[in-house]
Amino acid sequence: MKLYFSHGKESGPWGFKIKRLAKLAEARGCDVESIDYRDCMDQELRVERLLGHLHEETRDFILVGSSMGGYVSLVASAAVQTRALFLIAPALYIPSFQVQHYASTAAHIDIVHGWSDDVIPVQNSIDYARESDCSLHLISGDHPLNTSIEMVEVLFEQFLQRVLSPADD
Repeated sequence: MKLYFSHGKESGPWGFKIKRLAKLAEARGCDVESIDYRDCMDQELRVERLLGHLHEETRDFILVGSSMGGYVSLVASAAVQTRALFLIAPALYIPSFQVQHYASTAAHIDIVHGWSDDVIPVQNSIDYARESDCSLHLISGDHPLNTSIEMVEVLFEQFLQRVLSPADD
């Protein structure tokens, strides 16, 4: 199984959260790739970059995205066959973003969002979770969720346990 991480607008491919979550995925035998978007601030070009990687992938994969990376992962998931999505404070329903209605091929979608997020309204994740009937975890924390990383890790471990089976590579 391969995991593709997509970072947020102002972070990098191996930021604090991604490093912590990547270790958990690798411990379960997953290969991990984190796409570098630092040279590209346009979310739609980021979607294209991710799709370029995914169209070359021959194995099952999971998409993990934080903030703008959550948007990128969700939008890309409509065009490819992904096993699952794990979205952290995803930048959904942002008026300046092209896509406002989200379709996904993922069988499993989990969202984690901090109650005190002052960058992306928590209501946006609530609205999407209701619309898509996916799992939503509202936890203590702000947008980066760095002070709640242990809870994010627990939720990510539970997510991986649900979506990975012993037969996966």
